[in-house]
Amino acid sequence: MKLYGREWSRRELEARVGRIEQIAGIRRWVAAEGREAGVEQLHVRTGAGLSYWVTPTKGLDIAMADYGGVPISWQSCNGDAHPRYYEAQGDGWLRTASGGLLMTCGMMQVGSACEDEGEPLGLHGRAHHTPARQVTAASNWDGDEMEMRITGIVEEASLFGGYLRLTRRISSFFGQNSIRIEDEVRNMGFRRCPHMMLYHFNFGFPLMDENTAIRFPAANVRAREPQTPVDGYDTWQAPDPDYRERVYLHTGITDPAVRIVNRNFPLPDGGRQVEAVLRWSADTLPNLLQWKMPGAGMHVLGIEPANCGVAGRAMERKRGTLVFLEPGETVNYRIELNLA
Repeated sequence: MKLYGREWSRRELEARVGRIEQIAGIRRWVAAEGREAGVEQLHVRTGAGLSYWVTPTKGLDIAMADYGGVPISWQSCNGDAHPRYYEAQGDGWLRTASGGLLMTCGMMQVGSACEDEGEPLGLHGRAHHTPARQVTAASNWDGDEMEMRITGIVEEASLFGGYLRLTRRISSFFGQNSIRIEDEVRNMGFRRCPHMMLYHFNFGFPLMDENTAIRFPAANVRAREPQTPVDGYDTWQAPDPDYRERVYLHTGITDPAVRIVNRNFPLPDGGRQVEAVLRWSADTLPNLLQWKMPGAGMHVLGIEPANCGVAGRAMERKRGTLVFLEPGETVNYRIELNLA
């Protein structure tokens, strides 16, 4: 593998450390105070600069992430609040949404709170606030390559309702600055079930600053609110306490990749260009939602591949765009973040 500017074998590295976690690996932690008490996190270090925290307590989502010890993700004012404080009704999701690199929205509802066929549905669904089970975390060698892999199951189910199972695998390789997320969602029930999925990636300061360039794939772009101008969706700015959030929908994407480029990213050894590239499976995630929020205290860019919009399930049904999974049917999602 390549590390610290040269190629190494496994034994060459093992000869230089007491245990490989000195350089890279996975460690488990449990938070101890406030609303975060009891939240389990898995800290992954790739050894090449990328570090991130996976949270089994919150749907195996990814909390903070940094590169070279410098944050690339955004943390909400809620911190990593335990799902015991989750309020499922209306917009209660906003009181415990962690931010972090990834919040999964779904699996049966995404977007605005609504009522669909008599069922009240809260903002963005339950996935982000559902603890995972059968969680495994291991570092495995294959010759001179080591993979760090976290797996687990997240289920959304109710009596007389739907039953969807998400099987998630998050992986990184020793010496590489990338995260791969592979999800399978299966309808475990015996009736067809609505299925909405949105991957809410959150990028923040100092990756996002006034000089950051955002490069979107060629697509049709429109604003959620008709009065919102489309121009400016690919620019960033200094914090503005009066800024109102803007949401853009990108459709017709053929090359599913968003590039975020900071030409003077403040690494400890001096500023240099850093590029974050997010790619996803456009066959199962055909839409891209963008949340632009360069406010004060809410200084975040949301990049959100999805199989739906954000108007809520009732509107998706009305438009005829609501996705269903038949009994036993599965769908697979693939997302990868690379830093260079």
